[in-house]
Amino acid sequence: MAELTALILAAGQGTRMKSNLPKVLHRVCGVPMVEQVIRVVREAGFDKCVVITGFKEELVRKDLEGKNVSFVHQAEQLGTGHAVMQAIPEFEGDKDGYVLVICGDTPLLRSETIRDLSEVCEKNQAAAAVLTAILDNPFGYGRVLRDKAGNMTSIVEQKDGTPEQLAVHEINTGTYVFKAGPLLDALKKIDNKNAQGEYYLTDVFEIMIKAGEKVIPVAADDADETMGVNSRIQLAAADRVLRLRKAEELMAEGVSIIDPEHTYIEQDVKVGKDTVLLPGTMLQGKTMIGENCEIGPDTQLVNVTVGAGNHLNRVYGHDCTIGNNNEIGPFVHLRPDTVLHDHIKIGNFVEVKNSTVDDGTKLPHLIYCGDSDLGKNVNFGCGTVTVNFDGKNKHRCRVDDHAFIGCNTNLVAPVHVGERAFTAAGSTITKDVPAKALSVARARQTNIKGWVKDDTYKD
Repeated sequence: MAELTALILAAGQGTRMKSNLPKVLHRVCGVPMVEQVIRVVREAGFDKCVVITGFKEELVRKDLEGKNVSFVHQAEQLGTGHAVMQAIPEFEGDKDGYVLVICGDTPLLRSETIRDLSEVCEKNQAAAAVLTAILDNPFGYGRVLRDKAGNMTSIVEQKDGTPEQLAVHEINTGTYVFKAGPLLDALKKIDNKNAQGEYYLTDVFEIMIKAGEKVIPVAADDADETMGVNSRIQLAAADRVLRLRKAEELMAEGVSIIDPEHTYIEQDVKVGKDTVLLPGTMLQGKTMIGENCEIGPDTQLVNVTVGAGNHLNRVYGHDCTIGNNNEIGPFVHLRPDTVLHDHIKIGNFVEVKNSTVDDGTKLPHLIYCGDSDLGKNVNFGCGTVTVNFDGKNKHRCRVDDHAFIGCNTNLVAPVHVGERAFTAAGSTITKDVPAKALSVARARQTNIKGWVKDDTYKD
């Protein structure tokens, strides 16, 4: 079987982004653009991916660590032809193989489009297939020139074209599939005698055509799919397209999204059927939502696993786990390493951090619960605080099943409240409370009569 190699051009800085970050590392729908391109080409059948780096290559390598790609460095950015020349050792071993060249800033391309382009090249035994697009305003793009029979003759860049050539509306998208042998032969013949002083990869097409090889232009069904991202404005436009694609994918699988335009779901998120996502919801990272949930409005979950039957209203959660049939919110913060079991009530203005909360427990409102282990059917009264930090170290609280923590209790960790124990409202608990005991830890009330003199307050 012929080898399929994808060369992903990722060497540029992207000056119009006005960023210290390489352009291809800017995220669309939660994924760096270059990683999105890698995913697409792999889905299209190109398992071997070679990323051609340049500007701040160490950042690109770090971001793609563990993604099973290889790297080639282009020390000087001398054009796309020069970039591909640096990668010759990656594909010269199989001259009957196929080489995909694609830009790392084209995150909207679909795998079907790449697969179709590859099949056209292979089935027609062509030296190359070129993905083109028809644009109303082609300014800035290389133009695809054809003869009277419609066959491609060459590609001319904006700065090198004549007025007649620049009047053409069919543009080169920068995505190509080559047969490796003809590509290697043509690369030996290109030069940098042009307005930019660069080695254009597009020059290989005219060389191939003059040598009697087939070069087939393939117009994309959707020109918007071929858009490159060169500015923050284009980045936002690409992000919106991918978000809506993700929303449509989920809705096709049985998820209700009330307002897809104002619901933000990243690429790797999974949502179960019959779940409803309300406006303002942001699902990010590796978040997984079960079936029959209602999420939102205005809820943000990052790397959160959520079971079935949950209702989350105005919740911010990150790196935590939520079980089944829980009622959470509004205005709740679930911090990392929190594990909520089932049938739990967490009300307004509650923060839970690095804690395990067992079935049926209630944290109704105005509570901080950090570094704690709560049993089943525990009730925290309004204003309860677990005092977990002594200024140097964190300590844990343990509250056993059916315990009742009175309003405005401070549980000063490390402390253990036993099963079915009570704490009186306003207590500061510094010692363990035995099972079924009532702990009262507050000063005795004293009323001082006559404290206010008649002339203390005057109108």
